[in-house]
Amino acid sequence: MDAPEWLRATRDRWTNRGQARPTFADEPGPGQESVWDYPRPPIVVPEPRLVEVVDGADGLVARSTRAVRVLETASPPTVYVPPDDVVDGALEPVDGSSLCEWKGQASYLALSGTDHPVAWCYPTPFDGYVELAGWVAFYPGRVACTLDGERVRPQPGGFYGGWVTDEVVGPFKGDPGTSGW
Repeated sequence: MDAPEWLRATRDRWTNRGQARPTFADEPGPGQESVWDYPRPPIVVPEPRLVEVVDGADGLVARSTRAVRVLETASPPTVYVPPDDVVDGALEPVDGSSLCEWKGQASYLALSGTDHPVAWCYPTPFDGYVELAGWVAFYPGRVACTLDGERVRPQPGGFYGGWVTDEVVGPFKGDPGTSGW
């Protein structure tokens, strides 16, 4: 499915596209990457490291070495897990949705028996992101997420689902005053 014209026009207004790191961006150290070097539109890259998602009450929710990272200017990577790597019955759809200008209409998922979203997916993403159809992304501020054993910290702001680890530097979209990033 292609994005509507009004949304394509919104995409065209972005000024930061990963082609030049702004002067306020943190300088990455050895083994680190700057979110300001990520492109816009976002790209999807393999994430072969061990991804684990755990709920304190119910245990393992997902485990994968077949995940992907979505890299977009100004945001920490968002990790998507193939649906087959989510524990059967761990999640269920809940009301609500949101629109990503790049990936399309997101649907929310909660831990079974609850109504608070801990994850989302794109059932029918826009062209360019069809490989994400049905894959699940988790909010690291709502369930415990680890990447190769490192506890993931949530992206600032509460809305976005980026995975902050020691390997990424910002500043990150989500803090006050960053909506135009």
